Amino acid sequence: MIAFVSGPVAALAPDTAVVEVGGVGMAVQCTPGTLARLKVGQPARLATSLVVREDSLTLYGFADDDERQTFELLQTASGVGPRLAQAMLAVHSPDALRRAFAAGDEKALTAVPGIGKKGAQKLLLELKDRLGAPVGSAGPLSTGASAGVAGWRDQLHAALVGLGYASREADEAVEAVAPQAEASGTPQVGQLLRAALQTLNRAR
Repeated sequence: MIAFVSGPVAALAPDTAVVEVGGVGMAVQCTPGTLARLKVGQPARLATSLVVREDSLTLYGFADDDERQTFELLQTASGVGPRLAQAMLAVHSPDALRRAFAAGDEKALTAVPGIGKKGAQKLLLELKDRLGAPVGSAGPLSTGASAGVAGWRDQLHAALVGLGYASREADEAVEAVAPQAEASGTPQVGQLLRAALQTLNRAR
């Protein structure tokens, strides 16, 4: 198993970072919050989980070991693959997920693209005792890195599209949270992503 990758960031895409390790570019699938912390040319260290399929080897990257362990635990539930587990971590921090499962919070789970009411109920039954108790007082989403006043729009739009929303929906959500971003002075992509997802869920 590849436990982590460490090296300069060679490239960034809406859902992937390429980290140079010993002269080899390792493509790592990451959540928007994790990608927001990275910059091309800057060193990075990502905890990783290798998912092996008959026709592919996919490396998923995380900001820390807690995220990686949560990612792997989520997949112990029936019907949860790496993509859905990653989407859950894109919307909620590990501790927020632990709180949601401990409290039986369906609404928190249905905020994740791809999880409906019945799916949330099933997940709550299967994972209630597997994730453990919350360990901190973190907010419901990893805040991610600060984005420039101009750059947050592109990052947020790419994150929403990466989660499966149409470009038009992403545009509308970005505009909906624009006042919040501009008022903060130093926009946090993670916080804005959560607000945008809430806007999209209300619109459904």
